[in-house]
Amino acid sequence: MSHSITSVLSQIRSMQTQVNQAAPAADLPRSNAIQGLNEGNAVTAPSFSQALQGALKGVNETQQKSGQLAAAFEQGQPGADLAKVMVAAQQSQLAFRATVEVRNRLVQAYQDVMNMPL
Repeated sequence: MSHSITSVLSQIRSMQTQVNQAAPAADLPRSNAIQGLNEGNAVTAPSFSQALQGALKGVNETQQKSGQLAAAFEQGQPGADLAKVMVAAQQSQLAFRATVEVRNRLVQAYQDVMNMPL
């Protein structure tokens, strides 16, 4: 059980770094970046909703890629071998399971907060 939680957390962290890398950091000049932070113009991290949207987009892309590879294999297109199709299907399944697990944890946390006595 702890191994699955660890893997879900590592996937969330990797998706968050992908979201962080997708945000353009070229707005600040390199020579004045530290000076800008000292002046109170802090660079903001992506919000939770942005990170969640990025993660869901990644899962969606994985599932679409898996479906496209499976369709290409079924049609007999060259370059779509069974190994690639099976690996893509497993990646898609794992990403979806992780998403469901995160959703379950969020719902449980929400219910715990709502059931707290005042």
